[in-house]
Amino acid sequence: MSLLDDIYMMLAFDDIGAIMQIRTPLDLGLAIRDRRRKLKLSQTELARKVGVGRQWVVAMEHGKPRAELSLVLRTLSALNLPLTIDPDDRLLPSSDGISPLDIDAIVKAARSDRK
Repeated sequence: MSLLDDIYMMLAFDDIGAIMQIRTPLDLGLAIRDRRRKLKLSQTELARKVGVGRQWVVAMEHGKPRAELSLVLRTLSALNLPLTIDPDDRLLPSSDGISPLDIDAIVKAARSDRK
């Protein structure tokens, strides 16, 4: 198990006012890829900003489970993605006062409606 597997993290996306729960290295990689694309950065450009090779960015976006934490934090910083640890395991409200959707609860409710 890597450090990223053990930490419950939340990334706050300021530009859309939403919060995404990060539970796996792949979740984190997909969030990084999504933000990079929204910023119209290539993998090479992001790699230069972080000080890593393009292959590291590729591996991170694919959920590299043993990524060095300092490089992950530099990547989040380069993408202006704040990282919040929520010890009470609750979703923080967005800055506009609208709480984010609980996708897990919606899926669970939809599945129970089928039965």
